[in-house]
Amino acid sequence: MEHESSERRNRARLAIMELANMISVPMSLNAAVKLGVADAIWCGGANSPISAAEILSRCCGGAGGPENLQRILRMLTSYGVFSEHFSGDSERKYSLTDVGKTLVTDSDGLSYGSYVLQHHQEALMRAWPLVHTAVEDPTREPYVKANGEPAYAQYGKSEEMNGLMLRAMSGVSVPFMRAILDGYDGFKSVEHLVDVGGSAGDCLRMILRKFPNVRQGINFDLPEVVSKAPPIPGVTHVGGDMFKSIPSGDAIFMKWVLTTWTDEECKQIMRNCYNALPPGGKLIACEPVLPKETDDSHRTRALLEGDIFVMTIYRSKGKHRTEEEFKQLGLASGFSLFRPFYIDYFYTVLEFQK
Repeated sequence: MEHESSERRNRARLAIMELANMISVPMSLNAAVKLGVADAIWCGGANSPISAAEILSRCCGGAGGPENLQRILRMLTSYGVFSEHFSGDSERKYSLTDVGKTLVTDSDGLSYGSYVLQHHQEALMRAWPLVHTAVEDPTREPYVKANGEPAYAQYGKSEEMNGLMLRAMSGVSVPFMRAILDGYDGFKSVEHLVDVGGSAGDCLRMILRKFPNVRQGINFDLPEVVSKAPPIPGVTHVGGDMFKSIPSGDAIFMKWVLTTWTDEECKQIMRNCYNALPPGGKLIACEPVLPKETDDSHRTRALLEGDIFVMTIYRSKGKHRTEEEFKQLGLASGFSLFRPFYIDYFYTVLEFQK
């Protein structure tokens, strides 16, 4: 074996230490969101560098330990969430980077903060020490082994968990939809649009606002979900089961639906979409798409990390897929044409035409 004092061995030991302690990153991020650090620094758009003590005065009334907060801020600075500044007296101060700004609450009360909190709830955290069991026994998700029932079943029973899930999905969906609506024109010829798994109808609302040619939107989700959806002009909320049938439309839209199901389940969903479409109609699916080859880019890491999240929390055989895997699912479901649109760094627009 190579000498322990060599450059390569030193770097290897350092890398494994970083990986072993990596839990400090999401847990510190979770703490920063719970404390409201981003909003305290942002302060209506000022984003002026302030100290840990000043941050606490804005979000906790001055109570708490500024030294411990500074330790969290320094660590997250190393991951690009905050920028560090030194004043004349060498006091550390912090402002938000572009990454940190995603945690700022916008005028609609949304941010990526809810996404962070949703991922780190106690029930979800109980599943992570059991990731290895997804390999040993892929018939049951680590989440089920840890909590006794599937995640979505618990969401349905817990108003708090379901509410956080909805806020998390809205916080992620709205900026993503803005990017899609700016870069994808596939809704231009659509008059009747069905959103499968549309939750509260946020995506449909944005699509109808951007494309007035869409005269009718159908927000299709589980009955217990759409029963809580707010009224939206031009949108009809319909409850049902996508494995049984899907309402008819010129086009069907879905976002982050196929990822959480097995290949056979995806085919069933897509066949139901095919049957609900007229000749020439299309399924517009927005899903994470894995690169063919693995690299160490932020995009690839985010996609692969999301894949392990799906395996651990939702379905051990649900997964993120490559472009070719999605294409084959479409062909097996009856669709004759397939086109991917790489607009967003995380989600890809996948167009399947009948």
